[in-house]
Amino acid sequence: MLLALVRAKVEDDTDAFKKITLQIAAQEASAGHARVADELRILIDKVQFAKGQRVGRVPTVVPISQPGGELSTILQATYPKDRLRDMVLDERTHRTLSRILREQRSHHVFASYGLRPRRKFMLVGPPGCGKTSTAKMLAGELSLPLFVVRLEGLLSRYLGETSARLSVIFDAMKNTVGVYLFDEFDSIGTFRGDTRDIGEVRRVLSTFLQLIENDESDSIIVAATNHQHMLDEALFRRFDDVVEFPLPTHHLLEEFLKKRLEYVVTSDTRISWNKLASESKGLSYADMERASGDALKTMLMNESKIITEELLQEAIEERVLIHQKILSNTTTPRDNK
Repeated sequence: MLLALVRAKVEDDTDAFKKITLQIAAQEASAGHARVADELRILIDKVQFAKGQRVGRVPTVVPISQPGGELSTILQATYPKDRLRDMVLDERTHRTLSRILREQRSHHVFASYGLRPRRKFMLVGPPGCGKTSTAKMLAGELSLPLFVVRLEGLLSRYLGETSARLSVIFDAMKNTVGVYLFDEFDSIGTFRGDTRDIGEVRRVLSTFLQLIENDESDSIIVAATNHQHMLDEALFRRFDDVVEFPLPTHHLLEEFLKKRLEYVVTSDTRISWNKLASESKGLSYADMERASGDALKTMLMNESKIITEELLQEAIEERVLIHQKILSNTTTPRDNK
């Protein structure tokens, strides 16, 4: 946040400077430093007055580390440090995300022409292929808090309650700029198909469509799903972009392993990355992260500081077996015929 604050000052971005300062104040307030938080808010108000930009009292922000009130059961807040350079993605997805970041950083230029950056995104693809990591990356790159919508706190069987909670979330988007992630968004689709539904599901869908259509906040809205076919088509039309995250190719699996293990590989390490990537076919980035993590833990337990091909191969084979077992458990009797 300190780097982002200095960057905003150097670039003379008063709006960003104000937002970051208020976020720092929110963190101080959540840590129990009420006097520091109050002084920061008073100071930033004086700076705006000196520049002739004072437009009234700054709205109270939700503490980043611990949303209060009803939000505490709906939103989980973090402040990620993830960066795009740390991700391994196919060229098209990387290009799309790079453009999203460029647009966000050019918001002050767009504003002078009456334009706004894209900020409502649907992320689709198999599990473990980078959707949640992308939300973290957007927050990290833009120095924003990440608010993950907790579906267990959002969805309710009581009439009108889910719609009311959605409204609370969209109100929070106006008061606290951040990246708001609706992870496993297809769960809302599953909820719609409940046989006990008495029309509430249709009302929830209509509420969400209206809220996202009318949302004029500066927050970024991200919906991630593994089963986009379960969602109503009307949802997709409300997002600025749909970003696909396919399973990693042979080349990307190899690149991911190298990047993940670069600190425990030396010039003397003999590893056939191509062979390991071939044996990892069908695995996701999440699978590969777990496999490499298992290999690293075995390395440390062996009191070594250098990873070996044998350790990686063993961990990858174990992950492939787990993956195959999961697939076999989801296969229906009809599929076995």
